[in-house]
Amino acid sequence: MSIRENIAHIEQQLQSKARLVAVTKTKPVEVLQQAYEAGFRRFGENKVQEMVEKYEALPKDIEWHLIGHLQTNKVKYIAPFVALIHSVDSLKLLAEINKQAGKNNRVIDCLLQIHIAEEETKFGLSEPEARALLESEELIQMHHIRIVGLMGMATNTDDQAQVRKEFRVLRTFFDSLKSLPNERIQLRELSMGMSGDYLLAVEEGSTLVRVGSAIFGARLYA
Repeated sequence: MSIRENIAHIEQQLQSKARLVAVTKTKPVEVLQQAYEAGFRRFGENKVQEMVEKYEALPKDIEWHLIGHLQTNKVKYIAPFVALIHSVDSLKLLAEINKQAGKNNRVIDCLLQIHIAEEETKFGLSEPEARALLESEELIQMHHIRIVGLMGMATNTDDQAQVRKEFRVLRTFFDSLKSLPNERIQLRELSMGMSGDYLLAVEEGSTLVRVGSAIFGARLYA
């Protein structure tokens, strides 16, 4: 199937319960242009340099999501245009996003990345760390960020029960935070689910699924 058909198929499966983020890492601009010409506008990148290069090369009505690990010294490059940062895993990073957003006279929407997988390699905050961040005095002073939800990556396993359990843990934690009284917090997004497990994620309450290979085929590595 074509990129256009793949996107249409996935969106039909999502049934408007969740929004699709097309993961475009390692894909050349020409491939993104095909998705754009199919009417798609929401792209997710893992690496800042790659995102910036594609942002400069492509039309400016694209909604760019940074879904990979973000270093504080790279925030300034995406602050002028990024729509949503999925991978905030420290108060230090949030402070830098706030600083760079202020320089660009913007408020940048962010998700806290929560560690839900059994694998040690994944980034993310524990539930107590995330709650402490959300209840911190420092957060109240950050006028150029808005925490709009949580992101999590399930264990890379064929055990669907394990994956479902991890998604459910994240959804339960998400629901427990909704009463937090802070104008910087407007929890509405739950970013979970990728090419292999996005339908499970939607069943467990995901509002954003990050899908690459099911749209574009296998990743390209230099």
